[in-house]
Amino acid sequence: MEPERDPIAPGHRLTGAEVGPVLLQVSDLARSLAFYEGVLGLSVLDRAGAEARLGTAVGRPLVGLRERRGARPVPREGRNGLYHFAILLPERKFLGRFLRHLAALGTPVGLADHLVSEASYLSDPDGLGIEVYADRPRERWVYRDGEVHLTTDPLDTDALEEAAGSSPWDGIPDGTVMGHMHLHVGDLGVAGRFYHSTLGLDKTMWSYPGALFLSADGYHHHLGLNRWGAPKNPTPEDARLLEWTLGLRGTDQVELVADALDQTGHPVSRMKGAWTVDDPWGTTLRVHGAP
Repeated sequence: MEPERDPIAPGHRLTGAEVGPVLLQVSDLARSLAFYEGVLGLSVLDRAGAEARLGTAVGRPLVGLRERRGARPVPREGRNGLYHFAILLPERKFLGRFLRHLAALGTPVGLADHLVSEASYLSDPDGLGIEVYADRPRERWVYRDGEVHLTTDPLDTDALEEAAGSSPWDGIPDGTVMGHMHLHVGDLGVAGRFYHSTLGLDKTMWSYPGALFLSADGYHHHLGLNRWGAPKNPTPEDARLLEWTLGLRGTDQVELVADALDQTGHPVSRMKGAWTVDDPWGTTLRVHGAP
């Protein structure tokens, strides 16, 4: 089922939204830490038992890891839940340095020019998808019939190499944030009603084959949804996304969205300053107030 074509969320619209850290279930914490530090360039912020948090060197958390020994890797055909989480670098020169770093390591990477951004794609040791990207200036984004124009074109790696200059990759730089999430879902119509009509994200592109993109505050997308994967949900024994987070400015807005979800049959688990809800495929979203 294709999503409805109304781009503005009815009832209420999220404002002041920002994507926050993700929590992943992995099969071998030591192996994953070696990847997230050595390949991705994150810093370990804290570690206790079977869990660790990583982020920028100045302390901004981006990725949490929780070990379940022997968790099954993501199958080649994918499954509902995580498609990738996307780390947004503050400048394109850092993307050029990151690509040079991956080449030196011999790490397989996919590349794409999306017009609004330049992107690289890789997988962690359990097959969990990751995007590392840099945005183009917002004034250069193109709109067609109300939609932001996203493409998947070849990436100009020579231009990025030039932008990188002679400085080496020195890990994830200060100013890096979690830019967006992208999820496999079983049905775009159902997903649109949950994330657009009820949660309150605006549609930004709905004509890309098999996908729907949504955001707050005019960003190209804070959330991508697609039905490209196998229509199967992960199990507790699988390496998977355990939860992703969304910060919203304003206590009233946090409560308004929670009430809207409750009233439409999506029970919210409330806690001090935050709440969680599962989407129709069991992917957990944590919402909290943002400063």
